[in-house]
Amino acid sequence: MSLEFLWYIPNQVQPGHRGDDVVADHNGLETLTRQARALEEHGWGGALIGTGWGRPDTFTVAAALAVRTTTFRPLIAVRPGYWRPANFAAAAATLDRLTGGRVLVNIVSGKDDLGAYGDSEGDQAERYARTREFIRITRKLWTEEDVTYHGEHFGVTGSTLAQRPVVREGRAHPRLYFGGASEAAERVAATEADVQLFWGEPLDDVAERIERLKRLGEKLGREHPPLEFGLRVTTLVRDTGEQAWADAEAKVAGMAEGRIARDPNRHIAVGQRRLLDLTARGEVLDDNLYTAPGRFGGGGAGTTWLVGSAAEVARSLRRYQALGITHFVLSDTPYLAEIERQGDLLLPLLRGGDGAHTGPSTTNRI
Repeated sequence: MSLEFLWYIPNQVQPGHRGDDVVADHNGLETLTRQARALEEHGWGGALIGTGWGRPDTFTVAAALAVRTTTFRPLIAVRPGYWRPANFAAAAATLDRLTGGRVLVNIVSGKDDLGAYGDSEGDQAERYARTREFIRITRKLWTEEDVTYHGEHFGVTGSTLAQRPVVREGRAHPRLYFGGASEAAERVAATEADVQLFWGEPLDDVAERIERLKRLGEKLGREHPPLEFGLRVTTLVRDTGEQAWADAEAKVAGMAEGRIARDPNRHIAVGQRRLLDLTARGEVLDDNLYTAPGRFGGGGAGTTWLVGSAAEVARSLRRYQALGITHFVLSDTPYLAEIERQGDLLLPLLRGGDGAHTGPSTTNRI
């Protein structure tokens, strides 16, 4: 199975996200286009574009960047509460056709400011039941004609898209990524998603979750191709391990002093709690999984970091690959500079097979 290497593009209203450079027009089209084109030039497949009320609209940003690039694939984060499935399926299929099949989709069901955009289904069980129906209807509309489906949350009758997504070998429609660590989320992932994304958890924890999801898919009667797995994590890469750790510790010191803003999206979801709880197990796990950022305001993919030289971080990512991870969504700040650095230093090792040795790191931290 081929590997997928994606980055992260921050469509944020406020500059300086996770310590990024504060520049004029930080979320303007020219700035974001430079990042997307740099991704193409430095070997990346595309980038995740996050979603949340109060951000610029994710789908609009993705469409604009797709028009200005040639190979860049946007992993478009969407919330079922923002969209009805038929509207979304049509919009995504249209963009996929216009871009020659470059659309990827990340379904997000975590809490958000529901009232601000007119939503009311905030209960976890309700949210994930609705997500299951959203994915089912979207997939059906992408692959079938005259679709009739009536659930508790969404329904369509005699629905056929005027234009379907691009179909090619190994691809029936845009890949559907999904995240979540609660029992309700895992049931959706096991039966409906194409790729389950994990945060930067220790290897043993990820291995346990992969096996649990596989068993759950078998138990619940998964009807789609086997579930694939991905890792969304911060990677702090420098020329040497010593320099990487010095820079990581300096950045965490800046977080502790308030020079780097706390992540405003530190919702206490199950997956986020799992990350924050890692600090009790040690400041550094698995040689170079740095948990300290979570103590000082890091959230989501910024809660834990893989730190080291390109060879050391590549070795760590290869260990995740050995567990079954084939999709990697990496990032660090400043975003543009790190697109280039990690594209030039890290990706060749991952694609070339170097860094696969699984022995102890030469800069193992205590």
